[in-house]
Amino acid sequence: MNFIHLYRKYSILRPLPACVDIAIIAHCKWTGGQMLAVTPSRTTEYLRAIELLAPLVEQHRAFFDRDRKLPDVVFRALAEAGLFRLWLPSAIGGPELSPIEFMEVVEAASALDGSIGWIVANGGGMSRVAGYLPESIAREWFADPYAFIVSATGAVGTAEPVAGGYRVRGRWPFGSGARHATRFMGLAAVKDDGDNVKPPICCYFSRESVTVHDTWHVSGLRGTGSCDFEVTDAFVPAQHTHDLIAPAPSQAGVIYRIPGLTIFPWSITGTTLGIASGAMAAFVTSATQQKVRMGMTVRLQDREAVQSAVGRAEAIVGAARAFLKEAITELIAALDDDHARLMRARARLRIACAYAAEGSSNMVQMLTTEAGAGAIFESNPLERAGRDINAAVKHVAMSPLNYVVAGRLGLGMDPGTTRF
Repeated sequence: MNFIHLYRKYSILRPLPACVDIAIIAHCKWTGGQMLAVTPSRTTEYLRAIELLAPLVEQHRAFFDRDRKLPDVVFRALAEAGLFRLWLPSAIGGPELSPIEFMEVVEAASALDGSIGWIVANGGGMSRVAGYLPESIAREWFADPYAFIVSATGAVGTAEPVAGGYRVRGRWPFGSGARHATRFMGLAAVKDDGDNVKPPICCYFSRESVTVHDTWHVSGLRGTGSCDFEVTDAFVPAQHTHDLIAPAPSQAGVIYRIPGLTIFPWSITGTTLGIASGAMAAFVTSATQQKVRMGMTVRLQDREAVQSAVGRAEAIVGAARAFLKEAITELIAALDDDHARLMRARARLRIACAYAAEGSSNMVQMLTTEAGAGAIFESNPLERAGRDINAAVKHVAMSPLNYVVAGRLGLGMDPGTTRF
């Protein structure tokens, strides 16, 4: 069997056939008669842009690890390709991709490089905030062609109500892309007059208000520059904030009606599938080009165990992708149904995210094992894929604890958490 042909046939980097996901499209309608669809002409533009970026990424890849951030030239190229505007509302000139379209693009970017995919997922995902802000403010922020909003939810600061807004202070970890941010979002708790703490709100800070701390000394996803950031006494206008749990959309698109704590895991989970697909491509190339090893009588690609690994890898990613698509379809259908169905759908999407991360990680480990000692060298793409996938799956959005939440609901119990 020609495994290069197999990879090219099924690679996420190819334009998406019009026949894909017909069943999903037929069963899930958006508000206003729109459908949960993958439109080839919309996704092809971004997939082609990612392919064209490959030589630039390869040229500067060594700097990702050394500088622990993307080089400016790479970041700017991603912005110029529109990859940080994937969920910008169509009302203000954005593509407003469907969730499945978004995942296709993030997968492709992550197959190119894990750090690239992670930054595209975060930047493109955070363009969604324009659907919760007054349109005039959204237009102002995204008038900058290099607009990039960093989000961090790993901590909660404090917000003191004052005339016209809040005085906010706090420090937040995991600010992916912090070195290139034009705006930052941090969660902050607000106390009312009775000293009662309300649910956190999302506060957006100008870059001038923020101090970025050089904390990103890690093994995987080093190019994401996911540093801590801090504000000590920043004034945030009320119009630059919105609720975390149930923000009121300012745009009509269904993407802005999906709970933020649910759509965020979706936005970054595609990176794990992409890293796994990139590892698959690297493994196939190595297996078909490698000479017979010392002490062996057949090439790597001729070994049945290797053939089985490639087949299993294809199944693992395909199954995870299908589960994710099924889960997002059910979630959107549940938005206008009763609360119990929506809760189940949210939990199901979270376990789909956990399953995709788990399967992708196992797949990369399987291919690395079959590749042997060569996979430990930094020059081998599998080495980088191993580090990147190990970092990506540690994110709380893809935590195995998601299985517990879904299990509790399945057993007729409460979810055990208010944040899922």
